[in-house]
Amino acid sequence: MVRSLDGFTLLYHRPSGQTHLVASPVPEIIQVLQKVDADISTLYEVLAHDFDLGDRAEAIAELTHHVDALVALGLIRPA
Repeated sequence: MVRSLDGFTLLYHRPSGQTHLVASPVPEIIQVLQKVDADISTLYEVLAHDFDLGDRAEAIAELTHHVDALVALGLIRPA
């Protein structure tokens, strides 16, 4: 379950019963991954279409960090 709240997004993870409070770019990453089975490079390309992500290598490293954290929390599953 996903809900917006004053610029933040609440993510409820049913299996654990935990609610996570996240900010951009996490909601945007999850939105893309819900629509497209994307690797990090594709995720970067899709997000770069709408957002200024800066240096490609730095952005990909940051996206990788976010995706790894979401996998570790069980909020997304790797393909």
